[in-house]
This record gives sequence, C-alpha cells and structure tokens, in this order.
Amino acid sequence: MIAFKYRNMFTVNDTVKKGKILIIEDEVSIREMLGYTLMKEGYTFEEAVDAREASTLISRKKPDLILLDWMLPGTSGIDYARRIRSDPETKTIPIIMLTARSDEMDKVRGLDMGADDYITKPFSTKELLARIRTALRRVSQEEAVVIESGGLSLDPVTYRVTARGEEIAMSATEFRLLHFFISHPERVYSRAQLLDQVWGRNVYVEERTIDVHIRRLRKTLAPYGSAKFIQTVRSVGYRFSCK
Repeated sequence: MIAFKYRNMFTVNDTVKKGKILIIEDEVSIREMLGYTLMKEGYTFEEAVDAREASTLISRKKPDLILLDWMLPGTSGIDYARRIRSDPETKTIPIIMLTARSDEMDKVRGLDMGADDYITKPFSTKELLARIRTALRRVSQEEAVVIESGGLSLDPVTYRVTARGEEIAMSATEFRLLHFFISHPERVYSRAQLLDQVWGRNVYVEERTIDVHIRRLRKTLAPYGSAKFIQTVRSVGYRFSCK
C-alpha cells in the first residue's frame, strides 16, 4: 500500500471527521486524487490496491463506505462486490463502483452485484462527494426495525428477507427496492420517483432501468407467491399492495 503524500497537509483540527472510507483502486494517481478529496472534506480513509489487501483492512475495522474500482488485478471489483454482499459481516457496507464502463447494462450488472451506486470515470470530485453523502445518509436513515407485510419479513440491519419463515436470496438492489415498497404500501410511484427514493437524486440511471429491476424482483419473489404484490399501474408506475 502506497502512503498518501498529502497526508500531512491537514491536521485533526482542520476537518470534522465524517466517516471512514476504504479506497480499492490499483491506479496510484486515482488513489491520490480520491484520498486528497476525502481528507479535504473531513473523511478518513485507507487504501488497497486489490481485493486481498482490502479484505485484510476490512477484517481489522469495517469502513463506513467502500469506493471500489471495477477493473482490479486478480479478483475483479464486480466479483469482490458480490463477495462483500455475501458476507454477513460486510453485507451492509455501502459500495460505490468506480469504472470506465459507461454502458447501461454494465451499470445494471454492477448494481445487481451489490453496488449501491455507480460512477463513470472520469468524474468530478463534486459529483463523487455528492454520491458519498447520499449513500451514507441513506444508511443512517434506515430504521433498524423488521418490517412485515403479505407474509414477507425484511430486516434492514441484516439485509435478510424471509417469506413465511423461508429466507429469500436477493441482491442488495432488490432488497432496497422491496424495502421501499413495503415501507410505503398502496401508494403509486413513478419510475423517476423510485429512482430518487431508492437510488438517490445523484445517481444517474435511466428510468427504464427501473423496469429491469422490477422484473428481477418479481422473478425473485415468484417462487414464494409474492410477485403479485409488486403491481404495475399503467402509464403511472408501480406500487406494493397485498390487496
């Protein structure tokens, strides 16, 4: 791990500590830019060049958020995101994927594998900081209360979903979408509203991507007889209803 050369430019009194962020990026110049940006805004951070080094750092102390490069040496960022989400100890850590891939289906894949957000290189530091604030705020606002409806039970702390006692395997994106629906039953939401509420206003994903996630969520719930709760309201959007 390469020491950050700007580390001595700030003292503890210069900033108010906002949280600890883990940067997983193999390009030195990008790590330095990210580290400088984070430190200037009051975040603390650690750096890793690959998944192995990141796992060592996470085992010592879990970060509040992870900035994860897609193209890493050895284990790819997309595979590592999946690993993070499959581990009960790390599955709730917000992940922002950093990548040069701009294709919409790549974004969908990244989100489905566990990323909370997706930002395409090159990006502005203002945009990155806005994404970080949104992700951290979403985590802090989640209620640590198990929600139950229509035989479904969601635990926002453990990210577990069960249907009449049987655990359902789903992606982090599917969980957040279902969590929002169950928390706001009967109300109809447009695609734009779902993007704002589930992903945040600073996430730039096309509205039709919502349809892809709705289809996948329904497919996940279908074996448990719960897909019918995600209802389409023609020309308006979607709602969750047990009626």
